[in-house]
Amino acid sequence: MITPMSTLQSKYQAVRSMTRSLVAPLSAEDQMVQSCPEASPVKWHQAHTTWFFETFVLRPYLCDYRPFREEFHRLFNSYYLALGEEIPEKKLRASFSRPSLDEVLAFRAHVDQEMERLFACSLDPEVSRRIMLGLNHEQQHQELALTDIKHAFFSNPLRLSYGSAALPKEAPQPSPQLRWLDFEGGITEIGYPLNVAEPLDFCFDNETPCHKVYLAPFLIANRKVTCREYLEFMADEAYTRPSLWLSEGWEAVTRGAWKAPLYWERDAGDAAGWRIFTLKGWHGLAELLDTPVCHVSFFEADAFARWRACRLPTEAEWESIASRERRHGNLLDTGRLHPAVATGAGMEQLFGDCWEWTASPYLGYPGYKPLPGALGEYNGKFMSNQMILRGGSCITPADHVRATYRNFFHPATRWQFTGIRLAI
Repeated sequence: MITPMSTLQSKYQAVRSMTRSLVAPLSAEDQMVQSCPEASPVKWHQAHTTWFFETFVLRPYLCDYRPFREEFHRLFNSYYLALGEEIPEKKLRASFSRPSLDEVLAFRAHVDQEMERLFACSLDPEVSRRIMLGLNHEQQHQELALTDIKHAFFSNPLRLSYGSAALPKEAPQPSPQLRWLDFEGGITEIGYPLNVAEPLDFCFDNETPCHKVYLAPFLIANRKVTCREYLEFMADEAYTRPSLWLSEGWEAVTRGAWKAPLYWERDAGDAAGWRIFTLKGWHGLAELLDTPVCHVSFFEADAFARWRACRLPTEAEWESIASRERRHGNLLDTGRLHPAVATGAGMEQLFGDCWEWTASPYLGYPGYKPLPGALGEYNGKFMSNQMILRGGSCITPADHVRATYRNFFHPATRWQFTGIRLAI
């Protein structure tokens, strides 16, 4: 079976072009910064995603391919130990001033040119599947690059702005009242029903296999938790009450001196008493009160749910709802770059705005098998001490997210666009 090259080639060009657009506002100095251990320099994101195509597509499948620079094979590897030992300093990627941004961009251009040569060939399904994996991998790094530059600009005393300082005006009406939608539960099927005969039918390996689960009857909120509601939690001195927190969560609160979500700062000049740092600069909390709260850890989400005498939904509950809904929302294509107010009745905000913490640990599904070889390190090796998130965020590419998509982070993570939906 031969994959239609025009479709795959067009997608490749679109994804690579989007990366160029997202980094265009940034200087070479901006792209060198790594402001926390979870983050990476934007320059590194561009090099690593290019390394992926060179390593897993061009080297094995383009017979006369000549690497751009042999040292890049080790330098821009992330965690694929089957391909060689890690560079010890790689957790601090900003410590490498060279190669320059110009050389990284030349590396990208070289690989793009060689990929065009590959597209001129007849590709077997395995090559096409690897290209699709590489494109989805790059879309993940597009989101990470925006997340990382937000933290870098916040950490800079100048408090820089990635984009225009004006967020779109919110609708005059407040967020819809929080309501509970009742689901009877029962046996349902979750996971992606992958058609392995069709290389363009893509999902990550951790979304498979499709399998049945039993759900007890449950209630789930019609929208995400808002900043207004989270402010009430803070006003009730929740950050000083250990009874609300998991043990490790309380340790994180005290160790980090948490008193509010990441990017919130006291502001006596704002009606709500706080201001929030966004990718479009500082904004008073008063104008964002009815937007979803974001940049909270799993521990904060769990404590808020406990405070409200609720819980977080499981990933199976979340997927059973999302699989019935149209995939649309405040995603990267809107250009907003920050969560928005819910607008209507029914189930709201399942896709976009901010990733939703679930109560589910990150584990393999029954019968899960990672990809063979080094690609098997992509997801499976991280199935320990991490929690599942669902739904995408305001900086997730719109064609990258789906109801079965499983994101995962350590429960103390706050630098990502992460929020809360309640269940009972």
